[in-house]
Amino acid sequence: MPSFNDITMLFLSKIFFINFILLILRYVFFSGIAYSIFWVWKKKYFEPHRIQNKFPEPQKIKSEIMYSISTFIIFALVGVGIYVARNTGYTKIYLSISDYGYPYFFLTIVLSILLHDAYFYLFHRLMHHKLLFKHIHQVHHYSTNPSPFAAFSFHPLEAILEAGIVPLIVITFPIHPLAILALLLFMTALNVLGHLGYELYPSNFVSNKWTNWNNTSTHHNMHHQKFTCNYGLYFNWWDKIFNTNHQNYSDDFIRITKNRDEILNSSKVNSNSKLTHSL
Repeated sequence: MPSFNDITMLFLSKIFFINFILLILRYVFFSGIAYSIFWVWKKKYFEPHRIQNKFPEPQKIKSEIMYSISTFIIFALVGVGIYVARNTGYTKIYLSISDYGYPYFFLTIVLSILLHDAYFYLFHRLMHHKLLFKHIHQVHHYSTNPSPFAAFSFHPLEAILEAGIVPLIVITFPIHPLAILALLLFMTALNVLGHLGYELYPSNFVSNKWTNWNNTSTHHNMHHQKFTCNYGLYFNWWDKIFNTNHQNYSDDFIRITKNRDEILNSSKVNSNSKLTHSL
């Protein structure tokens, strides 16, 4: 007959397996769909949106996927740790939204995003220190021309740091599991966008005061190329405060998007001209 410890380990193993499968499914949904649409199915259609003209070698993409799988193993283990911590009273996770109300629930989503953005900028800058870079962050920078599959391509030590935001949040303030889920979905969508390799935002995005506090795909793509700039995750204010935006970021963004718009407009004119001649 199995002991109590055996039963506990079996149950935690199931929690780990469920976490791991959900992480893989999230990866396939966001990164897989983005890759399928932009890099395969509509590759020709979105060609004017490309940030770098060349595409990475298939071996690079395979490496991104393999490192991502190792990342999800670590993320799943962290999830098990949070589950144990919650059930032993070490977190502030609550299960009924009515305990704090909907205004607080939505506030925690915003607060978590802001906290994650600051957390990421801080440890991202730290990982680029010459004593740490090759041991922790260099794996992610193997992708100098990233694909959507690079979004979670981390060295195991970096994966631990990346995952650290969730334990930090759940021990800092009361938060509902759905608020954590909202953060994770938001993070994944923006992370994949940053590694998309295509610029989708309008050409005035970085010059408009109402939108330039957001980061773009061009912003993070430049980080993968240049390494020592553009450290921000969701928002651009930390790079602005610490003067770490690449000096050519705005110019490159405008050049890329205006070139894209010229190609698209030219294509429309040609299509209309052909249609007129056919009539």
